[in-house]
Amino acid sequence: MAERLIEIEVVCAAVDRQLLLSLAVAPGTSLRAAVLASGIATQFPELDIDSCPLGVFGKVVADAETRSVQAGDRIEIYRPLLADPKEVRRLRAAKAAEARRLNP
Repeated sequence: MAERLIEIEVVCAAVDRQLLLSLAVAPGTSLRAAVLASGIATQFPELDIDSCPLGVFGKVVADAETRSVQAGDRIEIYRPLLADPKEVRRLRAAKAAEARRLNP
């Protein structure tokens, strides 16, 4: 008897485009293996799919190489941040404080 496959989705969003792929994988397939099997890396050659952080439904998964997919999972590929959000907020607050100081 043939092994029953699990339906999942793999999604990636770049600055200029996004792509969602549906595919079926064998039970026990790791998140990382499912992403590689999807072929999405050919659509986003600028990303290092082998090391990008992965998540499922908005929650980062630390062990993407060992965690198995579940039926209906939407595996998300996260791209690196261009700027540290904490640093951006700090600079914005400093700029606002300086503006308040100059224009009381």
